[in-house]
Amino acid sequence: MVFLIQQTMLYAVPLMIVALAGVCAERSGIINLALEGIMIFGAFVGVLFIRTMQENNLFGQESGQLLMILALLTASICGAIFSLLLAFSAINLKADQTIGGTALNMLSPAIVLFFINIIAQQNALMMAKGGAASWFMIKPSTFGLPNDHSWGAFIDLFINKVYLATYICMIVFVIVSIILYKTRFGLRLRSCGENPHASDSLGINVYKMRYAGVTLSGFLAGMGGFTFALTTSNCSSTGQVAGYGFLALAVMIFGNWTPLNIAVGGILFGLFKCIAATYATLDINGDGVCLLAEIGISSYVYRLLPYLITLIILAFTSKNSRVPKAEGIPYDKGAR
Repeated sequence: MVFLIQQTMLYAVPLMIVALAGVCAERSGIINLALEGIMIFGAFVGVLFIRTMQENNLFGQESGQLLMILALLTASICGAIFSLLLAFSAINLKADQTIGGTALNMLSPAIVLFFINIIAQQNALMMAKGGAASWFMIKPSTFGLPNDHSWGAFIDLFINKVYLATYICMIVFVIVSIILYKTRFGLRLRSCGENPHASDSLGINVYKMRYAGVTLSGFLAGMGGFTFALTTSNCSSTGQVAGYGFLALAVMIFGNWTPLNIAVGGILFGLFKCIAATYATLDINGDGVCLLAEIGISSYVYRLLPYLITLIILAFTSKNSRVPKAEGIPYDKGAR
């Protein structure tokens, strides 16, 4: 059961942070379908940063946690910069936001794979040395806890085989949620996605707020992309993130654009993604027997499960979703 919870966290947390990225953009009035592309770009930048630091011996083995944090920050910043392409096309050029997001989803893997082939002469970019499991997992001593078994249950559940990036994303999720719903900035941002003309009449710069929403969205999506690469791909970039950007959009719709519901949806979808990835070794009862593997169902069924569940849940919940009223509508100040 501990293993199931830990693995669910690995898959759920990136979904939660990227779904919240979609909320930041769409609450400002911009549809961000480019979450998948931004995740791919963020994952590539983060892995490239670590590889470069290792090749130049700028960080020792004992500095793995610091290197991971710097890579996470770099990936987030680059994700924010990449998202400005969507912001410029949607806000300044008033282009169709769906087409703009789709274009970035096509552009990102092409660019990433191009540079991966130049840098590594293969289709995957990995760390120069070591593995993510040995470098970046939290040690009990990080929290001042002993390495013995006196804190056994706590250490097994919350520390062993749990990445620091997972907790950083959880903290960022809470902070951004508070900013969106408990601050003046968040109120102004959300008003631009509901009635931008009314917001403009109150002196709010709609263009700036929408740029802020998309940039924050790119920052979070870049962070989620690198976290996914770190925790589920052994810190490697392959030009894809297993459709996580689109799953995050489903979580956002299921969560009705609210952080608490998104957290619940992320955990639910993360659970099914965990089952799909670990069904052959998943020991739920702790007795050494993999019940799911013993059933004899084809592995393709388990791999299909997260996406099938997504379609089923959206079919029953999307009709009750409350979309921001001005979402996807280019703002024209002179059209009032």
